[in-house]
Amino acid sequence: MKPFTSHTGQVVPLNRTDVDTDQIIPKQFLKRIERTGYGQFLFYDWRRLPDGSSDPKFCLNREKFKGGSILVTGKNFGCGSSREHAPWALMDYGFHVVISSSFADIFKSNCYENGLLPIELSEKATVRLLTVAEEKSYTVTVDLMAQQVMDGQGWKEEFRVDPSVRDSLIKGLDRISHTLSFEEHIEKYENGRDT
Repeated sequence: MKPFTSHTGQVVPLNRTDVDTDQIIPKQFLKRIERTGYGQFLFYDWRRLPDGSSDPKFCLNREKFKGGSILVTGKNFGCGSSREHAPWALMDYGFHVVISSSFADIFKSNCYENGLLPIELSEKATVRLLTVAEEKSYTVTVDLMAQQVMDGQGWKEEFRVDPSVRDSLIKGLDRISHTLSFEEHIEKYENGRDT
């Protein structure tokens, strides 16, 4: 997992609440064991019209938001099933951060474990981001070290991440690599045990 300290990117507004993992990455695309290759199927059903053609009104299909890397969305994002493929799809598409007023707990945990940063801001701040991003091309910086989101034009909001999670993200450690960072101590303990 890559270390995450800060990220600057364009905001992509997805003004929907209760977005479940079945909409983030539909079940028919869960046939791979790799973490890559899912981005093309992100929000698959919403990106297409009933005839299968691309919906020009959906945010990911709009030229204005091409290359955006910070998704802002409504409350309760990532509800539904616990599939880890949801953060994989978001990351494979190019998102580094998802901002919402609330996340499903398992989805949030899966994001942390894969290096995608879910940020909870107030509903007022989230609505502001959605509105401004619709009006103009809008870039913000997410600073995990300072735990702030800012736009460089005077707007700034603070967020909180559990200190141990924050430390792991900054160092780029998932649970396995975090455990392996204590390998020397584990080995010393195991060697000193009575058999």
